[in-house]
Amino acid sequence: MLLIVLPNLQEEVVALYSCSRKKYREYHRFFSPLLKQLKRRQIIAPPPINHRNTYLEWNYEAELYSFGKRLGEEFDNELLRQALMQRSYLKKLEEEQKRVGIEVSSNENVDNVCMIPKGEEILQNFTLLYLRHILPRFPEEGIQSIKDHLMSEETLSHVCFHIGASELILCEDFPVEKSTLNSTMKALIFALHESSGLERTSVFIRDFILTQIAELDINDLWNIENPIETLNTICRNEDVDLPEPRIVGDSGVNTILALYRVGLYINKKLIGLGSGESIKIAHEMAASDALRRLFGTAEHQLNIPFNLVLNPKIKSEPNLGVKDWCEKRVQERIKQTLSLNE
Repeated sequence: MLLIVLPNLQEEVVALYSCSRKKYREYHRFFSPLLKQLKRRQIIAPPPINHRNTYLEWNYEAELYSFGKRLGEEFDNELLRQALMQRSYLKKLEEEQKRVGIEVSSNENVDNVCMIPKGEEILQNFTLLYLRHILPRFPEEGIQSIKDHLMSEETLSHVCFHIGASELILCEDFPVEKSTLNSTMKALIFALHESSGLERTSVFIRDFILTQIAELDINDLWNIENPIETLNTICRNEDVDLPEPRIVGDSGVNTILALYRVGLYINKKLIGLGSGESIKIAHEMAASDALRRLFGTAEHQLNIPFNLVLNPKIKSEPNLGVKDWCEKRVQERIKQTLSLNE
């Protein structure tokens, strides 16, 4: 009879048997095979994951109230409820009401569909404002790449899940899918904007979303297809000589573990250094290193602050693109940005 015990009752079986055998120092020989069989069944058919609202002590109103308090934000209760309401949940509710003969009431403007694009716009505007302020030397193409990463489904769903919203979302699917978490996060941003204003919303975006790039190399988020030609374009804008590549070291030549080290020089001054298994790859890596130094995103230069308080009502101007990038224009752009934020 013990062999047909469900996998999720394994702990109960162990506890009961331990209590019944507490007077003895040894177990029966069947007990170890029993636990192994229960473990195999648990791997083959894991116990179902139940939503917390299936428990008797679940109180949705109390959970909504504590959600805002955990985040340190003040949400309007109705707006928060709407932001967590998915249209799939309402459709499922309507079908159940029709099946039991209950008249279906109008549920217009109850779900978060209309809140999602508005929250996305608020998120995008402040993300661009903050990135352009802290990375004034970084080209606009790179700023857009970082913005796309921060607003991606993977990032927003990760943030939404870890702030504890997955248990509060009213939707048809459970566990909640990433697309649902992504749309809910945008709706929560709009709900906070309507509840506490744009300033509190900008601080929320800074603390929970922008900080997702803290442990990333932002240079990896922007793939420069041709770094050598990009560097040559900037040198032409600066009206200086094109960089000259020089092999400064090599090892393992004529073997499968060959390594070349190439440096780029302008007027006998080193501007970039790179390594690779071929001279061409090392040249490209040296050009990439030179671009990182120009853009201020090299490892020894980059120090992204996440404690700035910016005026979210300011409309940020795009950074210079790669084709127009030069030191003089960048300095003018930095002075203009500083004057707007004073």
